[in-house]
Amino acid sequence: MATDAGTAIPRFPAGFLWGVSTSAHQIEGAAEVREPSVWDVFTAGPGRVKDGSTAAVACDHYHRYPEDVALLAGLGVDAYRFSVSWPRVNSPGGLDFYDRLVDELCAAGVRPVPTLFHWDLPASLDWLERDTAARFADYVSVVAARLGDRVGKWITLNEPAEHTLLGHAIGAHAPGSRLLFDALPVAHHQLLAHGLAVRALRAAGATDIGIANSHGPTWPASGKPADVEAAGFYDLLLNRLFAEPVILGAYPDGMGDLMPGNVQEDLAVIAEPVDFYGVNYYAPSLVGAPGGGDGEYGGLALPAELPFSLREIEGRPVTDFGWPVVPEGLTELLTGFRDRYGDRLPPVVVTENGCSYDGIDDQDRIAYLDAHIRALHTAVEAGVDVRGYFVWSLMDNFEWAEGYARRFGLVHVDYATLERTPKSSYHWFRELLRAQR
Repeated sequence: MATDAGTAIPRFPAGFLWGVSTSAHQIEGAAEVREPSVWDVFTAGPGRVKDGSTAAVACDHYHRYPEDVALLAGLGVDAYRFSVSWPRVNSPGGLDFYDRLVDELCAAGVRPVPTLFHWDLPASLDWLERDTAARFADYVSVVAARLGDRVGKWITLNEPAEHTLLGHAIGAHAPGSRLLFDALPVAHHQLLAHGLAVRALRAAGATDIGIANSHGPTWPASGKPADVEAAGFYDLLLNRLFAEPVILGAYPDGMGDLMPGNVQEDLAVIAEPVDFYGVNYYAPSLVGAPGGGDGEYGGLALPAELPFSLREIEGRPVTDFGWPVVPEGLTELLTGFRDRYGDRLPPVVVTENGCSYDGIDDQDRIAYLDAHIRALHTAVEAGVDVRGYFVWSLMDNFEWAEGYARRFGLVHVDYATLERTPKSSYHWFRELLRAQR
C-alpha cells in the first residue's frame, strides 16, 4: 500500500482529541452476569455467525479491564471510546463495572467517552416499538447519574444506519429481521432515542454530547441515469436519512412521510442541538442500478429486491475484510458534509476509522492509518472543523456476524489464552501521538 510514512504527519490543531474505540458486546464477555441482548439470541442460532462463535467470553474485558487500561495509558491516547451495555446496566451490580472502569481510566489520565448504545439491545425490547426510545432515555438517565461526575463527553448511539439495514432490513445482524423497507420505523425510533437521550444528558448536566453515524461517499457506477438514480437513493438511505434529522431537523426527500407517529413533533426532539457530530468512516460505496453488483454489503448478502446494487471499487488495495482502501474518501466525505450543511454542521469527531489485517507486525494497518490521518489533516486544512480521531479498535474482538475471523485491533488477542500483545501499529500510533504533542 502506498504511504508517506517516511515523512512526519502534519500537526493537528492544539486540543485535538486522539483516542481508540471499542464496544461492550465485542470485548466484555461475562455474559453470565448480565441479562441477554438481541446479539446473544442471534448468535445462538445456527449459521448466523460465520465461525459459529459467540461473545460470551470475547476478550474478557469485564475481568481484565485494568490490563486494558494500562495498554491505553501506554499507548498515550487522550481518550477511550467504549460502550455501556444496556443489558448489563439492567442487571444487579452491572453499573458498578462501569464505575470501576471510569475510575481506572481517570486514574490513568485517559478521558472516558461512553457510547450509550452500540447494537446490544436488551432481548426483551424491540426498536420497532416506539416505547423503546423512551426506555432508552430512562436508561441514559441512570447511567448519567452514576458516571456524569467523571464523564465529560458522551455519544448517544453508534451507527443506527447499519443497525437498521443489517439487523432489521436484511437480517444479517441481530435481531435477524428481514423487513426491507418496513424497517424504517427502526430508523425513526433510534433517532428519536438519540434526541431523548440528549435531553436526558442535558438534564444531568452534560455539555459535550454527540452521535456516531457511519458515512462514506457514494459514487455512481457510471454516468447512466439508472446508476446515478440508484446511487442517489443509496446515499439518501445510508447518509442523509441519519444525518439530516440530527443536523437539519428534517428528513430528506419526503422520507418523513414514511415514518411512524407525529413526525414533526419527533423531529423537534431528534434535532436537539449536539456539541459534535461523530463520523465513522471505512470506505466509499460504488453503486449502480439493481442487478449489476456482487449482491453483498460489507461481505454480507443483499436481497435482490433492493433498488440498487453495490459494485467493486477496482484498482484499490483491499483489507482482509475485502473493503477497499480509499483514504481520500475521508477528505471527500468531510468536505462534502461541510459544503452540504454549512454552518449547521457541528464540529466533527471521527469516532471510528480502522481496518482488518492479520498479523502482529501489521505494516498494512500502519500504512492504512497513516494515509487516513493524512487525509483527515487535508480536510482540516480545507476548513472542516474536526476536533478528534478515534482508531477502531484498541484490540481484536468479536466482529459481529464474522465472529473472530477479522482482526481490527492495535493489540492482538490470543482467544485461547486471552493474552494481549501490542502490534507494530500500536507502537507506531504511540510514536505518532508523541510527535503530535
